[in-house]
Amino acid sequence: MFIIIGSILVLAAVVGGFVLSKGHLAALWQPNELIVIGGAALGAFVISNPGTLIKAVLASIVPVLKGSPYDKTMYMDLLSLLYQLFNKARKDGLMSLESHIDEPEASDIFGGYPKILANHHAIDFLTDYLRLMVSGNLDVHQVENLMDVELETHHSESGLAASALTKVSDGLPGFGIVAAVLGVVITMGHIGGPPAELGHHVGAALVGTFLGILMAYGFVGPFASAMEHMAREETKFFECIKICLLASMNGYSPAIVVEFGRKVLFSTERPSFRELEDRVKEKK
Repeated sequence: MFIIIGSILVLAAVVGGFVLSKGHLAALWQPNELIVIGGAALGAFVISNPGTLIKAVLASIVPVLKGSPYDKTMYMDLLSLLYQLFNKARKDGLMSLESHIDEPEASDIFGGYPKILANHHAIDFLTDYLRLMVSGNLDVHQVENLMDVELETHHSESGLAASALTKVSDGLPGFGIVAAVLGVVITMGHIGGPPAELGHHVGAALVGTFLGILMAYGFVGPFASAMEHMAREETKFFECIKICLLASMNGYSPAIVVEFGRKVLFSTERPSFRELEDRVKEKK
């Protein structure tokens, strides 16, 4: 939502300032320049990235437009879910979690948290380590090292899409110059024409530079930055799961386990102790 609002503000500021300066909007409508800039940027993007990364960038568009799901409510659901899982394991033993781990979709515990259940990466991460805990005695430090490696890999992988889009943003001003140079070449071909015609071609060439810079710093670059923020927030979500799992393996009670998880959250998403306690009681 904020991306859409920000894009409208960018267009309103640029176009509004142009109109207020007695500019004619029709002069900015240069579809041929857009074809040159957009087509060249798309081609360079396809050349420089493997198919899996191209798909990842495309798949990220809709989630980023919707905005980050990792708000305070999401974290309260996560901590409440973890509390229920660890509380059941404390009362009935770790083996009682086996059916919930093998089929989270059919679990009455996981089923109470549809937003968490829809996050397949987080569910896989959680159930994989719960399965390791159920399977036998593990060295906590070794498990922590394994988690760190997995989270580092996940963070690096999730950042590739934003990096690829940032490189496109960096190249757009250059493609705008390419479009402008082509416009100048066209202008030179009409050098003997009337001044009004020459002015039109020069204006079209300058619009190419304008569009390249606007697309880079007004839209593509900020979108790539939003993707980076989304990846950072997803990593924090995984870190919360990690801390709670390690606290449980160290023998802490479920109430203390979720408190460990609450403490690692960003202040903007961290629920208060009372809010989390009320949420847990409500779910119980």
